[in-house]
Amino acid sequence: MYIVPYIVSLFVIVISVFVTLLVKSELERLFRDQNAVAPFHICNVVITLMVSFAANAVMTIYIIRNEFKLIPQLVILMAMILPIYYFGNLAFEKYKLVYRKYNTVENGKVLILNEKYLKKKKRSSLFKEYNAFSKEK
Repeated sequence: MYIVPYIVSLFVIVISVFVTLLVKSELERLFRDQNAVAPFHICNVVITLMVSFAANAVMTIYIIRNEFKLIPQLVILMAMILPIYYFGNLAFEKYKLVYRKYNTVENGKVLILNEKYLKKKKRSSLFKEYNAFSKEK
């Protein structure tokens, strides 16, 4: 069995998981419904499976010119996708918690601005002199 299609599929899976988690985050923010998280995860896994399956099929059939078996490929790709998606989602949620803009109370009032978010958004020292010429006029 050749390993090249699986390496390409792994690369495609990582990119696809990252992109789908970004899209899921934006959709959650758009809809603001915390009960609709499971359908987003299912759609993300299915989208990642389709993309990686297509990459694996192209690599197996056209590049390596080997026989392509449907069910074993699906099982192997799902075994690759699920742990990557799970750990990617955990890392993405942790990143969102650490770098959110502010903390709120139950009634919607802002408690405190997050210092880590403000430090992350701090402008570089290179930009201090960027508009210095225009400010002198």
